[in-house]
Amino acid sequence: MASRLHRLYSEGGQSPWLDNLQRGWLHDGELARWVERGVRGVTSNPTIFAKAMQNAVYDEQLHAVLASGRTVEEAYWELVVTDIVDALAVLRPVFDASDGGDGFVSVEVDPRLAHDTAATVLAARELHGRIDRPNLMVKVPATRAGVAAIETLTGEGISINATLIFSRQRYIEVMEAYLRGLEAAKGDLSRISSVASFFVSRVDGEVDARLEVLGSAVAAPLRGKAAVANAQVAYDVFTETFSGQRWAALAARGARVQRPLWASTSTKNPTYPDTLYVDELIGPHTVNTIPDATLAAFADHGIVGRTVDAHLAGAYDVLDRLARLGIVLDEVTDKLEADGVASFIASFDEVLATLAGRATTA
Repeated sequence: MASRLHRLYSEGGQSPWLDNLQRGWLHDGELARWVERGVRGVTSNPTIFAKAMQNAVYDEQLHAVLASGRTVEEAYWELVVTDIVDALAVLRPVFDASDGGDGFVSVEVDPRLAHDTAATVLAARELHGRIDRPNLMVKVPATRAGVAAIETLTGEGISINATLIFSRQRYIEVMEAYLRGLEAAKGDLSRISSVASFFVSRVDGEVDARLEVLGSAVAAPLRGKAAVANAQVAYDVFTETFSGQRWAALAARGARVQRPLWASTSTKNPTYPDTLYVDELIGPHTVNTIPDATLAAFADHGIVGRTVDAHLAGAYDVLDRLARLGIVLDEVTDKLEADGVASFIASFDEVLATLAGRATTA
């Protein structure tokens, strides 16, 4: 009998990716076992690497790189590239079997460049050229500066994971950047893939806090509803964007849709179901990148079925009710984008400090 993760793809049209990466999993076969269970891709970010690199398994390579005269920051990228290349090898059979539809591993550019278009483009080009694997996706934060970088990089044929998307408006801008990039690209477009990482659970965290200020009677009916509704409405925009004559012309050149990727899908509030942000967002041409604990929970008791567009009217109603209460979603998502960039920068600084400290140990 097929596992829930396999059924999520075969019946629900959604690709489950693993939102975690660490060297131990590459050495002991844990990542390969996740792939056997149905995982079809991997995402990483500075926070994931900050946690992973606390482990001594990185020390041998760290000391060797530093002994060659390179800096701690240069050593960080050596460690990252090694893990990404090894993960790409594990996922390559999925990439080949799906004709380039899945099997991707994502690596993020330096988050300190999030508001610098030119520097982001250069960093993404460098990572793409350095790793040089067809199933690599370079993650670019979808700030205003990042959106411009996404268009440029897509036009150059680089597969991009546009990350830290919280609002419908920014999502629309990301999709438009992808389309313009495809229109500028030369030749066969089938070699270019992209996902738009739309963050989910953090929206509930921020909206729920604002609802509580209004009182429990007001909060109760809408608590835990905003994040799913926001994502479901984003999916509605996705289906509208990737249709019509403009898209048909690109599809004729081999273009692939830029799939919405649901990110931040672990449940932060322990009173909510542990698979909430998977169960409610299943549908064709989607990806859900899921931390391993939530993946294990879904594999055990998740519900497989098309849900992402099953109750669209209700999703729009939730957002309308929030607006009538004075909770302006654009304000929420602007704050979350700024917080997200700041968090990844803090993680990047943290991992460099960790590596600097480990560099002094034998």
